[in-house]
Amino acid sequence: MTSRPSGPPLPPLPQPHRQGDAAAAADLTDGTWHRLHPLTPLLRGGIALLVILGWVVNTLRERLLDLVIPGGARGGEQGDPIDYVVRHDYVGVALLGVLVFILVLIGLFTLSWRMHTFRVTGEVVEVRSGVLFRNHRKARLDRIQAVNVVRPFVARLVGTARLEISQAGNDANVQLAYLGSRPADDLRQRILLLASGARADVPGGSRAARPPGRFVDERMTEFLAPELDPAAVRATRVVRVHTGRLIGSVLLSNTTVVLALAAVGIIVSVAVTGQYFLLVTLFPAMIGAVGVTVRRFTKSLQYSIAATPDGIRIGYGLVSTSNETLPPGRIHAVAVTQPLLWRPFGWWDVRVNRASHAGGSRQNQQTSSVVLPVGDTADVRAVLEIILPELVGTAVAGPAASFASLQEGSAAAVDVVQGSLTGSGDAGGFTRSPGRGAWLRPLSWRRNGYRSVPGAVLLRLGAVWRSLVVVPLPRVQSIRVAQGPLERALGLAEVHVHTVHGPVVARIGALAVPDAMRLFSGTEAEAVRAAAADTSHRWRDDREARGADPASVTASAAGAAPVGWEHVPRPDGGPR
Repeated sequence: MTSRPSGPPLPPLPQPHRQGDAAAAADLTDGTWHRLHPLTPLLRGGIALLVILGWVVNTLRERLLDLVIPGGARGGEQGDPIDYVVRHDYVGVALLGVLVFILVLIGLFTLSWRMHTFRVTGEVVEVRSGVLFRNHRKARLDRIQAVNVVRPFVARLVGTARLEISQAGNDANVQLAYLGSRPADDLRQRILLLASGARADVPGGSRAARPPGRFVDERMTEFLAPELDPAAVRATRVVRVHTGRLIGSVLLSNTTVVLALAAVGIIVSVAVTGQYFLLVTLFPAMIGAVGVTVRRFTKSLQYSIAATPDGIRIGYGLVSTSNETLPPGRIHAVAVTQPLLWRPFGWWDVRVNRASHAGGSRQNQQTSSVVLPVGDTADVRAVLEIILPELVGTAVAGPAASFASLQEGSAAAVDVVQGSLTGSGDAGGFTRSPGRGAWLRPLSWRRNGYRSVPGAVLLRLGAVWRSLVVVPLPRVQSIRVAQGPLERALGLAEVHVHTVHGPVVARIGALAVPDAMRLFSGTEAEAVRAAAADTSHRWRDDREARGADPASVTASAAGAAPVGWEHVPRPDGGPR
């Protein structure tokens, strides 16, 4: 069911595609208003229904016990509302009241569903909701940071999913909750197709239509199917996380070690003093830490990261599943890190900065920034080969280059990262801290260093907790050199390469002043040129123009930057 929008007419809309992966969603992107799945009121109001059901069960607990164990209940308690209704012969009135309440609830849910509409045009995704207080949200297609399809357990049972469109900024996301499971996947592809700037439908790889069958059979098929079907998303490379390695990484995480030490401290304190003060003080915090660890573990089950034509696809989840697609250029910094306890096993994780979570809480940033929870060096290289071509390769080969050229352009950065994960000193061509840097970095001054590669700047940090940060030049927001009193006395300086806010911090200290100034000036000049040539917000628009010389496209874009242009952060943190 649809309703026509009011107001001035919209600009001409691209003709919806009727073939390919997004064909099933063509009718949902025709520029008219559509409603969500009819079961949306039930799914969105599920919490309220559970609260009401809990109150009913709590009220009738004695009677339910009596049904199971005759005589097991203590009899009606004084003031029990059920006994009051029965004694005063108000059963009919009570049932009528319950019926009216249910009808009113259904009416409110239905009205809310009818007033909750969305439309997708060639420029924006719009959602209107609310009955008394109206809400109108828009998401520009060229500013979309990610498109996520979430399937909570209950929604999977009835064949629905939630589509989330992420944008830069705090509370800027747009949700379509809920759509049919398959229409949600197809609409995600259709939105990404429109956002890419493609002039025609992209052939190949469309999924075979599922033959009509019984509802139970369809649900079982979805539950037993793998979270990622490489053929369905036309994945060219897939990296999966080994479950045994995931369990080991959780057991050897810093949080687990702190919990174990806290538990030992509580046991010793109770045994020695006989007092429970430490238990009462630390136990709530331990429960919270366990909850966070369990959530991170369950999120990493069936974890996969794949390279697709629409960007990087990250999927995870066992009972409730989620898969997110990041269009090209939406990652602003990459960090490969290794906690101390993982070192004997050669395990690493990979984290990124993303504009869509720049304004969120620290916990949300940490959980949403991990693209590889745990893996060996081969896994790290495979993930970097998925992430870096569209970031670093574009700055090297040009925005109109083929994907093979992008991979070649990012190969230098990938090789240097893999070869420098455990290195120190001048190995790998890095410029490291001088000997006097040991006053500020007593353990890591030999490893502390930087290097520039085509399309990116690399920072090698840490001796106990190793990390290597990759900042793609097109994503640099600004760069700063700082010097405190102690650094000034030692002839040292600190350089901070700014990207969008996130868990990856591209900051290196204890550098000799001449080295710091070379890093500052070199990164500044290269970042301006790379940002001027960046067209990742319309990634397929340039790919369709491959007939043009990539070098001419890059030179033309770079020439558009005015002399003296200052490279400063965008207010929304989005791609340029």
